[in-house]
Amino acid sequence: MFTSEIIASLNELETSLYNYICKNEDKVAYMRIRELAEETHVSTSTILRFCKKLNCEGFSEFKTKMKLHLEETKKKNIKNIEHSVLEFFERISQGTIEENVKMAANLVAESNNVIFIGIGSSGIMAEYGARYFSSVGKFSMYIKDPYFPIHTKLLSNSVAIALSVSGETPPIISHINQLKEQGIKVISITNSKYSTIAKISDINVSYYVAEERFETSNSHNLHHVNENEVTYSDITTQVPVVYILESIAREIYKLNDN
Repeated sequence: MFTSEIIASLNELETSLYNYICKNEDKVAYMRIRELAEETHVSTSTILRFCKKLNCEGFSEFKTKMKLHLEETKKKNIKNIEHSVLEFFERISQGTIEENVKMAANLVAESNNVIFIGIGSSGIMAEYGARYFSSVGKFSMYIKDPYFPIHTKLLSNSVAIALSVSGETPPIISHINQLKEQGIKVISITNSKYSTIAKISDINVSYYVAEERFETSNSHNLHHVNENEVTYSDITTQVPVVYILESIAREIYKLNDN
């Protein structure tokens, strides 16, 4: 919002105003001009001259540009992972998921094999889960292709573990319905127990972390020149999913060992 040319053109009072705005962007975007003048100890005339240098007709236009700038910044910023992960482990210390983890482990221990289902980052977790479960002695396979044919007649006494952050992934819901029709039990690991996938599963383990998505614009010209398509990239942390998968696997190992 502030170019090097604009900053270089500011006088001493305007520079102090600029420094205050940079430190209080969220606050300034909703202040009245007199409030900003009192906070920065400058006149309203100084603020208006400052706005002119930013090519704004007045303080109202400056605030509009400030709000747009803040929205754009929020889209680009990545939150620190520590907050979400620490909150998750605090809930674990209170025993919020332990019971469901043990229920899931008991169900898997009684089955012959396990099918992991996931798409995107959840597909990577499905692959990891299948490898980890196989390492503790439970034969497992994973499906990352949403159109992968499932021949349920060959999967007697199997358990499916469905992974989805949102819990609303249509292909996963379709796979779960197909498996349940054949009598296969379904365990889901989702971010919320109120999602569709959680509700239609036999057992759900939910972890509740802040979902994070980036808005990205992809230019393409398959049919129209310079058409921009807005898509979203999901960067929600998968640390809780890894913890839950490994916890279930270790419980299974204990049950088999006994």
